[in-house]
Amino acid sequence: MGAQKINKNISIVLFRPKHAGNVGAVARAAKNMGMGKIIVVGSSDLDHEEMEQRSTHLAKDMLDAIQYTDTLREALGNFQYIIGTTARTGRARGPFVTPREAARKAAALASHNKIALLFGPEDTGLTNEQLRLCHCVVTIPTSREFTSLNLSHAVMILCYEIFLATRTTAPSSDGPRLAMSSELEGMYGQIGELLLRVGFLNRENPEYWLLDIRRFFSRTGLSSREVKIVRGICRQIEWYVNKGGK
Repeated sequence: MGAQKINKNISIVLFRPKHAGNVGAVARAAKNMGMGKIIVVGSSDLDHEEMEQRSTHLAKDMLDAIQYTDTLREALGNFQYIIGTTARTGRARGPFVTPREAARKAAALASHNKIALLFGPEDTGLTNEQLRLCHCVVTIPTSREFTSLNLSHAVMILCYEIFLATRTTAPSSDGPRLAMSSELEGMYGQIGELLLRVGFLNRENPEYWLLDIRRFFSRTGLSSREVKIVRGICRQIEWYVNKGGK
């Protein structure tokens, strides 16, 4: 295969991977498909020699440049569009898209935004709480008799689709620049607190309705300025409530 252009705005985020060899294989897949960076969350003690054996010398630079973080929010904070992955479905885990649909979205946004492809641990995958940080969630169709995919295989499938999509999608000079994940999470926290205070959310299960609010704003695609407007509205409502609605 000839040399491929590196897409510096697309990164692979691995949350608590269990096996060093899988991280090495992910590095090789990322290198093949021109992905820019790998971030590993909560697994900084993985055997580097085992990673190198699976990545081959051609992807050694990807391994050497891996960024390690302690928390998922820290890893995702500066990204503007996050694609999660899961083999398990359910209302609280979507909205679900195919790898091809996610790839088209990533290709359309990557020229002006930092994109994260988020993968969970090999044995358990991502939890509902972790998937709430994502703008969309990919499920990879498999045979009904055997639904499990190796981590590096899942990474390769999604990266390959993005690689194809970026080759057929012309970069836009005026595409939207979205708010960062850290900005959105601050907004969602403020909205949640306000809606609890005015009695809109059930204190026993506030995430039930907040999930739909997250999905609504994810479809809209907010800019940093729009996030500030929403937060300003929340502050004004809170001020009005504090003064007794007078």
